Amino acid sequence: MAWTTPVMEAFGYPGIVFVILVENLFPPIPSEIVLPFAGFLTTRGNLTLVGVIGASTIGSVLGAGALYWVGQWFGRVRIYALVARFGRLLTVSERDLQRAENWFERYGSWTVLFCRMIPVIRSLISIPAGLVRMNLWTFLLYTAIGSLVWNLVLVGVGALLGAAWPTVTAWVGYYQNIVIAAAVVLLAVVGLARLQKKGRN
Repeated sequence: MAWTTPVMEAFGYPGIVFVILVENLFPPIPSEIVLPFAGFLTTRGNLTLVGVIGASTIGSVLGAGALYWVGQWFGRVRIYALVARFGRLLTVSERDLQRAENWFERYGSWTVLFCRMIPVIRSLISIPAGLVRMNLWTFLLYTAIGSLVWNLVLVGVGALLGAAWPTVTAWVGYYQNIVIAAAVVLLAVVGLARLQKKGRN
């Protein structure tokens, strides 16, 4: 984590793209700390809020695309074997991966959109999307929209808080619970609508 802030400070937008890309691939780098700092940088340098949000979203899409490829080409058995072996290093458990897979199996491609706003799951959800070979363009679109919302919130709060940006981590847990509840409700509505449509046919 310590290396991320100097990289963003030294390289600006390209540094932000790189850090967020790596954050998506390695959950030990928490975006709920990295993104507020990126927002803070807009208050004391040449970086703009729009530019930082754009750069972080590009990094998110690139990182998610890499994990989609992992799911598509490695297969379920190999992926679980890797997590079982290196999960502690990556702070990702088989349970986390199974949770992401269950969400995808239950709610389909919409899960990619909503889970992009939930810590840990936001990265892992790309793997089951790759496993089932979800339409790539739909995956990228949902990933971009979900990532944009997540980045907008955390970067914006970091800019508003300024030097007090570290305090954002205190409310990320509450934010996560709200997003999960909203996602479940919305997905339930979508599911009921589909059931009603099938019943009419």
